[in-house]
Amino acid sequence: MLRLTTLVSALALTAAASMAEEIKVGVSPGEHAEIMEEVAKIAAPKGLEIDVVEFSDYVVPNQALADGDIEANSFQHQPYLDNQMKDRGFDLVTVGTTITTPMGVYSDKITSLDDLPEGGSMGIPNDPTNGGRALLVLQDLGLLKLADGTGLTPTVLDITENPKDIRFQELDAAQLPRSLADLDAALINTNYALASGLNPKTDAIAMEKADNPYVNVIVVQQGKQDEAWVKLLIEAYHSPEVKGFIEEKYQGSVLTSW
Repeated sequence: MLRLTTLVSALALTAAASMAEEIKVGVSPGEHAEIMEEVAKIAAPKGLEIDVVEFSDYVVPNQALADGDIEANSFQHQPYLDNQMKDRGFDLVTVGTTITTPMGVYSDKITSLDDLPEGGSMGIPNDPTNGGRALLVLQDLGLLKLADGTGLTPTVLDITENPKDIRFQELDAAQLPRSLADLDAALINTNYALASGLNPKTDAIAMEKADNPYVNVIVVQQGKQDEAWVKLLIEAYHSPEVKGFIEEKYQGSVLTSW
């Protein structure tokens, strides 16, 4: 009887595999790619084959999704997605939340923000949402003040007080880790920090508060949110196995949303 049960189970798994749905999910390098690889392992026995596709910047994954080159992406927070849809007309929708990655301040030259020199150079991302996020972090850290009413997307033009006369260098987010040698400090997204060998817990000289509105999301084309594979993708991502992987691997530098 045990042998027959085993045979039936094996046949069921084989049948499920033969009917497996295949999707491509766009991610950015670092933790988003690493986590999605784990999600793929959980999803496969459930009948969902995930091809993890890495993109080196923050713009192409949404364009690829809008064009139908991929079925979903997992790399961005909601404010960034909202801005992309507004500016580029993408018809996309959030179907689930994933992780929060606090932005950090990094430097090759100083070990404390107290040591930032007068007129020092500070690198921030050049896209509106992550650039605005960096300025909000610096405001929380007491380095500057921003005009009221700027919301989540302030710019350097909204700075009303800058006691250290910080000079801001707006660069592509992926380039910031490689630019540390030319800057006094920089605000770097966790995925690019990790991909560059930086440890947010030990290498950052300051960190964004964990309580922030920048939870990352899984996104699909509008109209696809009720597809069966979407439910499987979210279930696999929100599984105890993936949560355990994140907690063990990132040791608090990446926080789960579930």
